[in-house]
Amino acid sequence: MADAAERRAYLELHTAVFLFGFTAILGDLLQLSALLIVWWRVLLTSISLLFLIRLGRILRDLPPRTILVFMGIGVIVAVHWLTFYGAIKLSNASICLVAMATTSFFTSFLEPLILRQRVKGYEILLGLLIVPGMVLIVNTTDLSLMTGLWVGLLSAFLASLFATLNKKYISRSDELSITFLELGSAWLFLSLVIPVYGLWTAEPTEIWPPRWQDWMYLIVLSLLCTTFAYVLALRALRHLSAFASNLTVNLEPVYGIILAWLILNEHEELSAGFYLGVGIILLAVFSHPFLKKRFSNTV
Repeated sequence: MADAAERRAYLELHTAVFLFGFTAILGDLLQLSALLIVWWRVLLTSISLLFLIRLGRILRDLPPRTILVFMGIGVIVAVHWLTFYGAIKLSNASICLVAMATTSFFTSFLEPLILRQRVKGYEILLGLLIVPGMVLIVNTTDLSLMTGLWVGLLSAFLASLFATLNKKYISRSDELSITFLELGSAWLFLSLVIPVYGLWTAEPTEIWPPRWQDWMYLIVLSLLCTTFAYVLALRALRHLSAFASNLTVNLEPVYGIILAWLILNEHEELSAGFYLGVGIILLAVFSHPFLKKRFSNTV
């Protein structure tokens, strides 16, 4: 029974990861700044969730401390998405997605620290295996794209942090309620950031999308790639470790790079060394289930 639940969790997670991979393509296609993309994404997602939850019941049943915990995680999610789309705008979708593959490296250290679990040597090893892949990618990346790569690495760290915190607190509520609290608080946080950002940078921060195509992209991004995918990922997290979840999420570069290759023709900007680095990262991803099974059987 446990194996069936775990298989279902992996299926749901891979579905979510494919949809997450598509978000980078949408971020590249949207003619909006990273800040406004995330603002619209969390707003439309939160509105869609209002049709699926009972807000009054959430506020009544959950302790204020738990609500604040999920809202705090939501702020981390908001900053993660800001850096994610910022990395795309500063480089391209492929560079950003590969940077996100280092999430498991950060998780191999954060999960034992935050969840107070025993350190698993093979997870540290797989996390470290990501490093040479990233070195290859960095050494073959044009200098003009490097800022985007570093911002993408920051985004990966934040993704690792909020996924591990979600694993710690997920038993306190259901997936839809958690998603609403986190993304709703992300929207509130960004609503406070937008006017400050506008004053600080003197850049326009009008929230209305300038083109009708942006509406189409934003709806797909919000309803399919966020509401649906986020709930699937949280459901899977009930049966998987944060490390296993984030390592699977490392497949996001595979789906995203294939989509970028097909839709955005980004292969013209990338070298053979870049793809060799991606291959090393994928080796770590696919090795995890086998190593987990082997070491579990020896305990």
